[in-house]
Amino acid sequence: MSGTVISEWDGLRRCPWGGLEAASAADYRVYHDTEWGRPVHGDDALYERMCLEAFQSGLSWLTILRRREGFRAAFDGFSIAKVAAFTDSDVERLLADPGIIRNRAKITAAIANARVAAEWAPGELDALIWSYAPERAAAAPRTAADVPATTPESVALAKDLKKRGFRFIGPTTAYALIQACGLVNDHLADCHAR
Repeated sequence: MSGTVISEWDGLRRCPWGGLEAASAADYRVYHDTEWGRPVHGDDALYERMCLEAFQSGLSWLTILRRREGFRAAFDGFSIAKVAAFTDSDVERLLADPGIIRNRAKITAAIANARVAAEWAPGELDALIWSYAPERAAAAPRTAADVPATTPESVALAKDLKKRGFRFIGPTTAYALIQACGLVNDHLADCHAR
């Protein structure tokens, strides 16, 4: 697969990952066309994306997409207040839930992160994450090779979140969050979703 946009059966040009010719294409296509790179606001919504990006670490994003509803059910809709109240029995429940990724480190990090965010004022997580949006939009990437894995903003965001007590968020995960939540627009220049 080339690193440039691909033309699809529907006549639209997409980023190469957003139009895979496989059974997974529909899942990726919908996410690519309607969600990825669009601005996300709200503490709970951003907490959800942060958790999902952390759970994706080391796995395919398709794995997370296909389990997203299971994650939402298991984590009470990613309500920060509700997840912050989870106990050891909730950890055991989550470890037995086949609808999610059953990784103890990722599960306990999601709960610990909710406990940190629950101590903040409403809107504070949203304001913190969005404060790391680049001041100027970068030139539209022409190929997938032009899209970085990390940026100075993602390095700084990860460092800031860790300093505040967040876990399981490094510069690459932070950049995936920045991309997914629309702080940057990394759709390729010729992609219809740009």
